Amino acid sequence: MLDLSTYSGATRVFFVVGDPIAQVKSPAGVTAALRERGLDGICVPAHVSPADLAGWVAAITGMRNCDGIIVTVPHKFAALALCAGATPRAKSIGGVNVMRRDEAGRWFGDHCDGEGYVAGLRKAGCEPRSKRALLVGAGGAGSAIAHALVDAGVKSLALHEADGERREALARKLRAYGPVVPETGSQDPSGFDLVINATPMGMKPADPLPVELQRLSASTFVGDVVTMPEVPPLIEVARAKGCGTMTGKGMFEAVRDRMVAFYLEGTGAR
Repeated sequence: MLDLSTYSGATRVFFVVGDPIAQVKSPAGVTAALRERGLDGICVPAHVSPADLAGWVAAITGMRNCDGIIVTVPHKFAALALCAGATPRAKSIGGVNVMRRDEAGRWFGDHCDGEGYVAGLRKAGCEPRSKRALLVGAGGAGSAIAHALVDAGVKSLALHEADGERREALARKLRAYGPVVPETGSQDPSGFDLVINATPMGMKPADPLPVELQRLSASTFVGDVVTMPEVPPLIEVARAKGCGTMTGKGMFEAVRDRMVAFYLEGTGAR
């Protein structure tokens, strides 16, 4: 339980903004992580509609004790336009999930979902460098993970996405972003060292599986972004085959830690 007696007028404020927001579990975890790293901060949820986002950010800009904003659905893409600057990967992805003050007090953005995912993979025992990777899903999560896999030095990256236009849009971004030329993938995981599901498939019992599990090799590492259920069907089958795995929970924890690091870089851990 958080100790409210530790908060004062000197406490720095960080918002997490989304629509809806009640399902978000990050405020307590981010607050605890900030304090564990020596920053007197608190993360507060903000329920803001897309139509009100620009006005809300303008108002928050005037709060001198507000150091950062965590951006969740559906605002990640719209929030980029509200930043005065952003990292190259955020610009390539076309969205941000974290915003902090620059030296002039303006907003600087990054998209660290993918970097957090890669950090989670490494913690789980999978080093992406030189791996042949298959990524299922080219939406917001998939786009961030794809960029991070390129940054991590994968040998090859195959994209499988039911929406061909969305897959090609991500492929164009990746071709301009880094040295790895993406390939068109399929549901066949044969020959891949790393398979990642970056879609919601697995959240509901009737969902189809993202890959052909009978073709999954025990030497393949399998990751998933699904957090509920905690062990989605893809991970359950992969574990039964002897594969190394990472669940969506592992991603969530790693992304949270990367978010906190992003803010501490901007505050100088004051």
